[in-house]
Amino acid sequence: MARVVLEGVTKRYGSVTAVNNANLVIEDEEFVVLVGPSGCGKSTTLRMVAGLEDITEGNIYIGDRLVNDVPPKDRDIAMVFQNYALYPHMDVYNNMAFGLKLRRFPKAEIDRRVREAARMLGIEDLLHRKPKQLSGGQRQRVAVGRAIVREPAAFLMDEPLSNLDAKLRVQMRAELSKLHNRLRTTTIYVTHDQTEAMTMGDRIVVMKDGFIQQVGAPLEIYENPNNVFVAGFIGSPAMNFLNAVLKQEGDDVIVDCGAFNVRVPESRVAKSPRIREYLNKRVIFGIRPEDIDDAQMVPEERRAEAITARVDVTEPMGSEVYVYLSVGEHSFIARFDSATKARDGEPHQVVFNMDKMHLFDAETELAIR
Repeated sequence: MARVVLEGVTKRYGSVTAVNNANLVIEDEEFVVLVGPSGCGKSTTLRMVAGLEDITEGNIYIGDRLVNDVPPKDRDIAMVFQNYALYPHMDVYNNMAFGLKLRRFPKAEIDRRVREAARMLGIEDLLHRKPKQLSGGQRQRVAVGRAIVREPAAFLMDEPLSNLDAKLRVQMRAELSKLHNRLRTTTIYVTHDQTEAMTMGDRIVVMKDGFIQQVGAPLEIYENPNNVFVAGFIGSPAMNFLNAVLKQEGDDVIVDCGAFNVRVPESRVAKSPRIREYLNKRVIFGIRPEDIDDAQMVPEERRAEAITARVDVTEPMGSEVYVYLSVGEHSFIARFDSATKARDGEPHQVVFNMDKMHLFDAETELAIR
């Protein structure tokens, strides 16, 4: 096991910069998730750590060793691919044992490692099947098992669950997390799915256009996003963004959205003194769907700050309802309890939890703190 360090790592393909000056330290035993939309540079970053892509600039260390010029087979890493990459003519046992055979491990040691990994993954009964006889989830377990038997310094996983159906993804997500808790091997995991990132990672690295946007624990990034992109990417449904102007009314700071106004709590102004620097300036007002409450379901004292919105669409999700609302030119989504009386096409009162609101500079899109 080892820490992985990226120092100013850049990757260019001709005039296109896929990864731009990435600086990142992944500690020993840590599970770090690289997340972002397609083309953000996350898989390229992983492939550079693996040695499958050359580095244009910068340095990569695995443990105390600079690995820029070390071939993939000598980096002491194991990679799990999106498409499983199993050998179709070999059974499960030999797929898992193949890498160890190439390294001329003793037969007894190979057998011990393969059977131990199979037991860990619950595939002991599948060792003599060929890949075509396995389900998608079983093939994924075999691919993970092949990595486990290597006992590497680090696991690298490139969207390993994206080929599975939704239910199986949830199950495998939990199994991979349990596996990491047991093995405590340094893991770098790439995904475009922010739910996977939030539920699996000790820390999340959010990327966009080749740049690292923010690094932090899942809840830290969720509660304190650095910019509009991170705020909109982390969280489901995504954060609502409304154009507004900050104004002073008496002692209060008001978010003026045109069709309605909401008051910024004094505690938030005290916590974020830069807010006053934006008085009479355009800002982006951010509020998450779960921080918009049904006025009929909040204490009486909070209803004084309710605004009336039109319900455009309701989407029952079982225990909750996604409610699409509009006020003037603004549209936003709220998450209500399933007992809500909100109905399509009717007016409904909502209350914003302004203790949880976010403000961003309208030009830079950076958080105002």
